[in-house]
Amino acid sequence: MKKQLTGKIFDIQGFSVQDGPGIRTTVFLKGCPLRCPWCHSPESQQFNAQLSWIAMRCTGIEKCGKCLDACTRQAISPGKSVPHPTTHEKIRHIRIDRSLCDNCGDCAAVCYPKALYICGTDYTVEEILARVSKDKPFYEHSGGGVTLSGGEPLCQPEFTRQLLKRLKENGIHTALDTSGYVPFDTMESILPYTDLFLYDLKHMDSARHKTVVGVSNEWILANAQKLARAEAKLQIRIPVIPDFNDSEESIKDIGLFCRSLGNAVTIIQLLPYHNLGVMKYQRIDDRRIVLETEPPSDEKIQSLKELLESLGLPVTVH
Repeated sequence: MKKQLTGKIFDIQGFSVQDGPGIRTTVFLKGCPLRCPWCHSPESQQFNAQLSWIAMRCTGIEKCGKCLDACTRQAISPGKSVPHPTTHEKIRHIRIDRSLCDNCGDCAAVCYPKALYICGTDYTVEEILARVSKDKPFYEHSGGGVTLSGGEPLCQPEFTRQLLKRLKENGIHTALDTSGYVPFDTMESILPYTDLFLYDLKHMDSARHKTVVGVSNEWILANAQKLARAEAKLQIRIPVIPDFNDSEESIKDIGLFCRSLGNAVTIIQLLPYHNLGVMKYQRIDDRRIVLETEPPSDEKIQSLKELLESLGLPVTVH
């Protein structure tokens, strides 16, 4: 019997209003080739399922502790005693030895406060379709639809293509949130089923892009140009990151590139940096140095918005 095609999903978010037009359902796929130090979804980067632990949900091993017995690899042991975040009573947390953990999920299955959970679940195309179809009345009323995000959805190319195809067959508006860092033939394969590309542009200097993000930008820029020539619709997203691309020169360079794409660009979104993802690194015990800085001021963002508008570009701030 042929094995069903599945995709590794780490979240499905209903009533989303930031990921394309109207009210949408956003499906988040695991796996990404970029390593942006400001990433607000670090759990999206690895392709495999990962054990996550939210410390503030943990009731302590004195009241629970079932995860200790559930772990056959002895990757979970008693940890430090800390004050409970609401009651302030002393509770003893757990300690996870990631070198022993195989992300099996046995501990998460017995964790009643859901402090432990597995990030990354396999879904078939039909399972996702059944889930998002429940929201179809919202799409029809608001002009919304389904957005595939990540991670980088095109790192799971066959699943993404099949899901987009089935969504279109069911009359659902589709959007793809992409870094653009994939071979163009992968992107070309989903063109017939994608109504809108939410396309990230971070920096025009390739060396700077590679130093900070981990990959160069040649594919990204070339793919944007090819999509424009194919008459795709692009909603350009620019994360505004202090000391990386928040200078007038950097934003103007991106703006001039966007202008060269012509009518393909429906709008440019400025996305001011925020640090809401920092705590997520702790949940998966990712100890990389991440960006923690002050978000750009409203005045700064407004001046960059006006700069892009002076180039004749439609701009919004999210």
